[in-house]
Amino acid sequence: MNGSAEPTEPGTSNGVRPTELFAALTTDEDTAMTRLRTRLAADAERDGLLDVGYRTVDSPVGTLLLAATDQGLVRVAYQSQDHDAVLAKLSEAVGPRILYAPGRLDEVCRQLEQYFAGRRTTFEVPLDLRLSSGFRRAVLAHLAEIGYGRTESYREVAVAAGSPKAVRAVGTACATNPLPLVLPCHRVVRSDGSPGQYAGGAEAKQILLRLEAAA
Repeated sequence: MNGSAEPTEPGTSNGVRPTELFAALTTDEDTAMTRLRTRLAADAERDGLLDVGYRTVDSPVGTLLLAATDQGLVRVAYQSQDHDAVLAKLSEAVGPRILYAPGRLDEVCRQLEQYFAGRRTTFEVPLDLRLSSGFRRAVLAHLAEIGYGRTESYREVAVAAGSPKAVRAVGTACATNPLPLVLPCHRVVRSDGSPGQYAGGAEAKQILLRLEAAA
């Protein structure tokens, strides 16, 4: 019939289901919020008011939290380490002005993507090591020297760090490593060659060791 309206499904408005409309509105709100957060972070960074910028990134070993100061990457955390708790500790240790600032971590994300794709064997980003000191800092310095695809025992790391008897302390330094993956504590294994413990979990450590062994 001329002039008649197109039929619509029951429970719809102009052919749009309420659930679809709600989903569209939710997406628009999320996009607007993301833009607002990004703009706030950019303004804060420009004015020197950003202590820590952070973002998350998906990876073969789960969702990673990345955080950086104006000096460099300060924290990489696995989901099992509780990202909210990690950010709270950064607020205490570094400063309370913490914002979602993905742009500050773009280069880190790019290099992580290359690493997991088997196209990168070392990370070349500035690091902020203020979360470690003393012997733990010495251990972290040596971790960067353990080559891709290689492993060392906790005892070998203790010797290299200048304290041959501090095997347990090496374990603690690895467990509290603020920058796993970038400073590769996953390459430290037990004397018998077994993987040992890892902050990201045993499965994550195995994935990383297999990834590097396959290169």
